[in-house]
Parts: sequence; structure tokens; C-alpha cells
Amino acid sequence: MKKVTVGFIGCGNISSIYLKNLLQEEHIFVKACADMEQERAISQAEKFSIPAACSVPELLADPDIDIVVNLTIPQAHAAVSLQALQHGKHVYLEKPLGIATEEASEVIRTAKEKGLRVACAPETFMGGGIQTCLQLIDNDAIGQPVAAAAFMMGRGHEHWHPNPEFYYQTGGGPLFDMGPYYLTALVQLLGPIQSISASAKITFPQRTILSEPKKGEIIQVETPTHVSSTLDFHQGATATMVMSFDVMAGHSLPNIEIYGTKGTLQVPDPNNFSGTIRLKKTGDKEWTDIPVSHAYTDNCRGIGVKDLAYAILNEREHRASGEMAFHVLEAMEGCLVSAKEHKSYVMQSTCSKPAPVPKDGIVS
Repeated sequence: MKKVTVGFIGCGNISSIYLKNLLQEEHIFVKACADMEQERAISQAEKFSIPAACSVPELLADPDIDIVVNLTIPQAHAAVSLQALQHGKHVYLEKPLGIATEEASEVIRTAKEKGLRVACAPETFMGGGIQTCLQLIDNDAIGQPVAAAAFMMGRGHEHWHPNPEFYYQTGGGPLFDMGPYYLTALVQLLGPIQSISASAKITFPQRTILSEPKKGEIIQVETPTHVSSTLDFHQGATATMVMSFDVMAGHSLPNIEIYGTKGTLQVPDPNNFSGTIRLKKTGDKEWTDIPVSHAYTDNCRGIGVKDLAYAILNEREHRASGEMAFHVLEAMEGCLVSAKEHKSYVMQSTCSKPAPVPKDGIVS
């Protein structure tokens, strides 16, 4: 049986669910893991019975490794991905593709020059929830999509996260932290974005960490913590999206709703792989709960790596493409540019909608 060999760079908290899921895939062999803090790599190697815990240069130099899974912090995403590509490795990385389109474009360009693939989280759009919604839209359940609404609003991460500083630095904030989930889901459901108008602000210039072990330390906020935007899609729909760390007492707005000429569709939280789906057609008095019809409803982080591996083996396109991740990154950057310049931002990139995931999951 032919297998794709994988190495992990970055052994923080999120690596555990990736490793747990990928170690169950018969076509994937996880050979090594590396981290700037060697003890974290050793710990994960022991916990998951990975053959090697090594340095980053050692992992990159290993000729057997086909895919590098890059789970570093956002500020290092592009640099580590470029190193992997320069060593002849395909790359799957956590979102975002970079903290600026300038560095991300170099990743895409280098991959094309070397004939390698770049795939990027979030992969939650491949989960049963979003895929069920995609099928409903494709089957004309709500008619032609006219508009959408998307909301991610909370109080920020300093009250629970052990190291929340980077959420308030350049490349962080609610837009770069959670925006990729919402924008990727919207691109899967509605296609690429044409233009953006946005407003943004920093409500609290300083944040006090309330969680251990840094309780009481002050964070200087560098990036907007409330971003409101209007997105115009090439196929005609318009979406309202709000990403905020400044909503301190909760809200009652939906994660995502799609409004069509024949009905409205409530879409699950795009940060999850499943959730409640509700449909209300024109003339209906009540909402109808729609059962999830597709695979991947648990925490399936790693299916993007699986899909990439199968795509390499079968010489087909992978779904969580670098082009889509770049498009999403440009949209986030475009929100901030629009807000700063007080004018509409016209997107320069585009991408294809990912192919639907089969109901029973990825098998080839």
C-alpha cells in the first residue's frame, strides 16, 4: 500500500487532534515532529508513538517526508512554509496562509515554480455541516442566493488562553483569528469575493490577561478588535460580516445565514465540523431542522491533510487549496485596507469553489 509520509513542525496544543486523527489514516505515515521547544516535540512523539522527535532543520532535510504540516504561530507560517517548499516538501499549514498577502504570494509562487502543493486550514468547510448546506444550495433548496450574514462576536481570549498576546498583534485580532473559518465557508457556499467595504476599530487599546500563568499582565493591542464588513460576491450575493472581540456580554445573532430567492438557510458554526442546520422556505410558518447528510461531524482536524495526501496519490486537485487560502487572506487584508482608507477594496485574486466532499467521506 502506497503511503504519504508526513512531518509536523509545531507541537502546540492543536497538534494533538491532528496527530490523533492522522495516525488512523492507512495512507499516511507520520514519521517525525519538530518544535522550537524540543521538549514539546519529544512529548508529542512519546504520546503518539511517533518515530522521531527532531529539530526543524533535521525534519526538513529528511528525504522521506513528503508533506510538512506547519502548525507554527501565524507570524511564522509563511517563513516555515517557504523553508519546506525549498526542501522539496508539499505543505499543509494552519490558517492563515500568512499575515500579509506579500509574504503569502511568495509561498504560492514558490510552490508553483517547484511543482509542489500548498494546502491551508481551515478544513472545517469539508465537514458534514457545511457540506450538507452546500448540497442544499446546489439542489436549489433556497433558490438563487441573494445575501448572507455572518457573525463571530465575543470578548476575546485573554480571560481563558494561557498565552493570548498574539491574538492582539499584527496578524491576529478577530478577523485573522476567526475570519478564515467564516470566509472559507462563504467561499465554499457562494464562490469568490469581488469587493469589500469595511469599518474597523480598537475599542480597548490595552487588555489585561485574566488567565494563568500570566494573570495581571498588560497586552498592548496592535490590531483592530471589531471589524464590520460588506462583501460582494462575483455571483451576485452580498454578505454582511462582523468579527469582534469587543462584545463583552454575548449576542443573539446567527453564525451564518444564507438568504435566497426561495428561502433562508441557517448554517452551523464554521469553526466546527457539524451543528444545527435549519431551513425555512417562502411561505413556511416554521423552521425545518435538516439532518446532516455528510461524513465528518466530529472534530476531524486533519482531513485537509488527508485530502491533500489522497490528491497527491491520485493526481487530482486538493480542496483546501493555497489559492483559496490566499483569496481569503486578501479578503481579510482588504477589510483592513478598506477601513483605513474609507473606500471600497476591489479584490485582485480569485479562486475556484472546492469540489464537494462525497457523502461518505474522502476515499480517493
